[in-house]
Amino acid sequence: MTKENKKSFEWERKSGWLLISDNERKEIFNFAEEYKDFLSKNKTEREFVLYATDQLEKEGFHDILKMNRLSAGDKVFYTYKNKALIAARVGSSPNFKIIASHIDSPRLDLKPFPLTEDYDLALFKSHYYGGITKYQWVNRPLALHGVLIKKDGKVINVSIGDSLEDPVFVISDLLPHLASKQLEKKMSEVIRGETLQILMGNIPLKDDEKNPVKKNVLKLLHDRYDIDEQDLAIGELEFVPAAPPRDVGLDASMIGAYGQDDRICAYTSLKALVDSSSRKQTLLAVFVDKEEIGSTGNTSADSSFLIHFANLFSKLYGCNESGADLLFNAEAISADVTGAINPLFSDVSDPENSSYLGRGVTVEKFGGGGGKYMSNDSSSEYFNKIRSILNNASVLWQTGELGKIDEGGGGTIAYILARFGMEIIDMGPPVLSMHSPYEISSKLDLYHTYKGYKAFYDENN
Repeated sequence: MTKENKKSFEWERKSGWLLISDNERKEIFNFAEEYKDFLSKNKTEREFVLYATDQLEKEGFHDILKMNRLSAGDKVFYTYKNKALIAARVGSSPNFKIIASHIDSPRLDLKPFPLTEDYDLALFKSHYYGGITKYQWVNRPLALHGVLIKKDGKVINVSIGDSLEDPVFVISDLLPHLASKQLEKKMSEVIRGETLQILMGNIPLKDDEKNPVKKNVLKLLHDRYDIDEQDLAIGELEFVPAAPPRDVGLDASMIGAYGQDDRICAYTSLKALVDSSSRKQTLLAVFVDKEEIGSTGNTSADSSFLIHFANLFSKLYGCNESGADLLFNAEAISADVTGAINPLFSDVSDPENSSYLGRGVTVEKFGGGGGKYMSNDSSSEYFNKIRSILNNASVLWQTGELGKIDEGGGGTIAYILARFGMEIIDMGPPVLSMHSPYEISSKLDLYHTYKGYKAFYDENN
């Protein structure tokens, strides 16, 4: 066999930046600018649902609850409790193709009675949501997002800290001059959950001797939102990083931002659905809440939200199949990020079986920790079908798993949706510093995630 006709049977894996054209590079960077703008304005699950419904209505989608029947070509959406959403393009066939992502991210929620005063400082006590590394949340600007509900039922949207004119909020750390004992502690003990208290004010209310700074903060909240401490106790307020998305690196090839797990998948799947040209199968983009705390609750993947929609769809479409049948026969992608190998901590990863920034979207056959627990292990037949879709659409993709076998691992909602009987596999971009206040993604991976989701929707067009 000569050198000219020698064929390699290895899968050549290298940076996707070496495989794209100059025109595609421009498309990637333009796409990233729109994504960064989206991230800057949507830091909570409620904000995403508002954003998505607004975008869908502009694209001609209608609330399914206002429909009397469904026909091929209809575009509908279904919101649930302002925290979960399904968007659908109705095809000539009722068979579902589903891409499902979660729209919550790790953050700091408030305790029921958050406001306290100590040493002339007013503070909000928080209860962290999801898996965080606590020390990463101190000494950084935070923004306050969420809703307050007044006694008359009026909902007040709160957003303070992202505008340059706004104040920000901070959890103060111990100065190094006095930190000798702190530095002897294990990293997991340096900052404890009860230490995550956010500075809210320092000016006392005049002519009030007991807790005057706390009372002044309550007065400011009342003046601004017409609420009292009881209204505060039942609100849903979340502290999130105030830093805006930024390009990372001299080559501006990466994006640094909060909440890319998993809003990078939510954004790309929503856009793929809107841009799809498929008219045959019925396409669903599913967005759920509460993944970061185990998919508990009525807006999570483990609720009746999806089966309720499927039953409603079956009725309005006039299907012979039940909602359960439609889900049983569906093909799906669990759209979630995975961890990219980190050169500073590569010892926790298997380099041959890890995802790399800049090599495209990652397709993972299974997740979970040692023993594949809490994981959906997709079939090779379905993986092969996904591979064919991606290859035929010239989508750059890679595969691997999250870390060495016994180092830990991570799960997605794939195993929950697999209970319906549908075919499903994990697919999303790798990121560095997952669950931190500032996650890092590759612009190339972002774009090819979108391309991959759109190719999945457009199959059999």
